Amino acid sequence: MQDTLNSPAIRIKEAGRVKSVKKIIAAVSGLSGFMNGQLVTFSGGPKGMIVGFWEDEVSVLILGDEAGVRLGQEVYSLPEEFRIPVGEGFLGRIVNALAEPVDGKGPVNPPVEYYPVFREAPGTMERSGALSCLETGTRIIDAIVPLSKGQRQLIIGDRMTGKTTIAVDAILNQRDKGVVCIYCCIGKSFSSLLKVTQLLKFGGALDYTLVVAAPASATTAEQYLAPYAAAALGEYFFYNGRDVLVVFDDMTKHAWAYRQISLLLERPPGREAYPGDIYYIHSQLMERAGRLSRELGSGSMSFFPIADTLQQDVTGFIPSNLISMTDGQIYLNSSMFAEGFKPAVDFSMSVSIIGSKTQNPVLKRLSGGIRLEYTQFKELLRLTKLKSSLSQDVAFKIRRGEVITAIFNQDKNKPAAIAELIVLLYALDRKILDQLEPPKINRFKNEIWQYILAREPELAKKLESAKELTLEIEQVLNSLFVGYLKGME
Repeated sequence: MQDTLNSPAIRIKEAGRVKSVKKIIAAVSGLSGFMNGQLVTFSGGPKGMIVGFWEDEVSVLILGDEAGVRLGQEVYSLPEEFRIPVGEGFLGRIVNALAEPVDGKGPVNPPVEYYPVFREAPGTMERSGALSCLETGTRIIDAIVPLSKGQRQLIIGDRMTGKTTIAVDAILNQRDKGVVCIYCCIGKSFSSLLKVTQLLKFGGALDYTLVVAAPASATTAEQYLAPYAAAALGEYFFYNGRDVLVVFDDMTKHAWAYRQISLLLERPPGREAYPGDIYYIHSQLMERAGRLSRELGSGSMSFFPIADTLQQDVTGFIPSNLISMTDGQIYLNSSMFAEGFKPAVDFSMSVSIIGSKTQNPVLKRLSGGIRLEYTQFKELLRLTKLKSSLSQDVAFKIRRGEVITAIFNQDKNKPAAIAELIVLLYALDRKILDQLEPPKINRFKNEIWQYILAREPELAKKLESAKELTLEIEQVLNSLFVGYLKGME
């Protein structure tokens, strides 16, 4: 009987040498068997990724401190694609673009699997249609621009208009809803990243959230890789039948990072100096979102890419590219923000292509005419600005617009439940708020839901599960409104 030899596994490496270094790009010779996107290791230095090749050399993107790469240094490559560790242990952690912890809490143990960073998106036959609604907690979005799980919804607007706030509120609203959230910081200041992580911590969201951090202090290579790493980390849950929400904050800075890399690779620049394949690298990422078929577990992965506009111009190269490859956009208007309407979501330019299919039926009925009423209100305000006297019909429409404005004004980091939104829109539909003064409208908006929960705690479940407002539910709501309004006098 022959003894079995337990010899260690043999790994064959290919060795090359650094010919030149140009900022974050190293030219390496001697590597003949390679593929684009392959991971390499500099001896005694950082890792790198192959991003281009010529007849006698390859271009390697340095993933780390470029000071650790020098001429003549040996470079080793393995014949395998670029993979990062994934698993449940990453929840509540802050990692970099290589899925390495940067929060000082030690290593993530144990990583369940290793997923490719540049994974191919699911095919058409592997997907299914929208099945359930993604509740963001922002009243104006859930009512007017509803979203579905598996949707790619662009959040767009000028700087400092509340784009990140909407995305973070959506994460905070997923508490106890079984949705895994990933916040991917790309090129933002460290103070902004710290602020978001503190909000998630104090809001109790870190239990189901992981943060991929590539702030402005990170290397250009990390900023480029971060969204792909975030998608790979989300795909572990996605392919295991879970619901995932990924926020990319923001894709404009990701495009800047890729533009720097491309120019260093001496690729010809195009419009606004961006390379010709900028559309491809973003669409390749966006296609990874969606909902899987029942046979594959019915998991969903929703994307919230964020992009900046310049002076409200949505026709810029990167914004228009992202608009064309997503399922709708939430446009934040800087003029509305300056007027005090927050969140400054512009009804006229915000759209959700598939969200209405999964919207709560009661909410869908109650919010049906609000977009038109508010649009008429803004137009009438512009036309009647110089008039001292108004007709009764115009005065009524302006009053309705003011009530709608008051209802949809919402404090940041205070997501609202769907049942609460239904109550407010029912009060709007019954014209209960039209006779109240603005201070009383705000008081009603802030207090009515707690008043109802204290007296009818089961009403929230009934409103969320009801297909329509039954006579019984309407009678309960009417009596609660009467009781509250009497106490307000």
